[in-house]
Amino acid sequence: MAVAARTEKNNAVRAAVHRHEHLTKQGILERAFTFAFRGLVYAQIWEDPAVDMEALAIQPDNHVITIASGGCNALSYLTANPAKITAVDLNTAHIALNKLKLAAARHLPDYEHFHRFFGQANSKANLAAYKAHVRPHLDEPTRRYWESRDVIGRRRIGGFARGLYKRGLLGGFIGAAHVIARLHGVDPRAILKAVSVEEQREIFDREYAPFFDKAFVRWLTDQPASLFGLGIPPAQYEALAGDAKMATVLRERLEKLACDFDLKDNYFAWQAFGRGYGDGPGAPLPPYLQAENYAQVVDRLDRMEILHANYAEYLHGRPDASLDRYILLDAQDWMTDAQLTDLWREITRTARSGSRVLFRTAGQPTILPGRVPDAILGRWRYEAAASRDYTRRDRSSIYGGVHLYVLEDAA
Repeated sequence: MAVAARTEKNNAVRAAVHRHEHLTKQGILERAFTFAFRGLVYAQIWEDPAVDMEALAIQPDNHVITIASGGCNALSYLTANPAKITAVDLNTAHIALNKLKLAAARHLPDYEHFHRFFGQANSKANLAAYKAHVRPHLDEPTRRYWESRDVIGRRRIGGFARGLYKRGLLGGFIGAAHVIARLHGVDPRAILKAVSVEEQREIFDREYAPFFDKAFVRWLTDQPASLFGLGIPPAQYEALAGDAKMATVLRERLEKLACDFDLKDNYFAWQAFGRGYGDGPGAPLPPYLQAENYAQVVDRLDRMEILHANYAEYLHGRPDASLDRYILLDAQDWMTDAQLTDLWREITRTARSGSRVLFRTAGQPTILPGRVPDAILGRWRYEAAASRDYTRRDRSSIYGGVHLYVLEDAA
């Protein structure tokens, strides 16, 4: 049964990504991405939860549904005090990471243990804490995942002793980018020494900007497969690049990450340039890892469920007018018009009056007009000015657009 279920989920991932025939160039790229996406992709989610919670305006009676990814945001939404959070994902590694986080929050002795496990994620003491406090409370598939070995023979739980955020597809991508930068004489960690936003700008202009003019870097980033580590399938690569060279787009996104936000408040920049959250009591952290939120998160864990499921399929099983807040991350960039229409039909059917949908796109514009029928999309109000503001303030800086839709009435 477990094999059959895993096969079904893999088929769902393929359905979400594959748009071209096997032996075409795009078809080969799509299947290569699907293969790469089978393991852990994001040890940390790369959407800003502070922006999310402001845009969603979560209320105490709300049922929130989100894509799980690395689990940071789903857990962080607990600080907004919703009635329930459902986190779904097709990636078995992400489900295992989410369930591990819930068990650790519930059973580790105190905040210090929890912070060491996920805020530092690089101590052998975490392995002892796992065996003593967390392992006995995991379901069998989650325990089996963490105690089995990855493709190069490392026990997965060992990542918490040697740097979890250096693992996964994105962790490997960032590590490879650091190696390439050093080979070109660039220190990726240089900006972390800055003491002001002005100094961050000076370091970026002097150290990082010229890197994107290197011939090898421009050639490499023109290859769609080079960005699989960012979790970007071929279709999203095209949307991200648009008419520009990919090196130019990436430089612009990195410039925003490096220069638009104070490093003291931007844990995404620390992950990109330092491959972790940094050391010391002042290191920036996601809301769920902040000491002042620990008691609230632990107290509200029973409000969260983690499901190995397709987002649209989950909605198909929900009653009419039963959900309030929807977070889609950037999943719609992967979808065909038919998939988008089915998704939004189900969102509209299950949404209560005043429901909100938040998503991100690789490019700047919202992708829905002209692709989702007006009979469905016309029920929703696009908050254009607010969406531009959320895009500007999203500290992760990866996406071209953050988009908010609000349901004005329920049928």
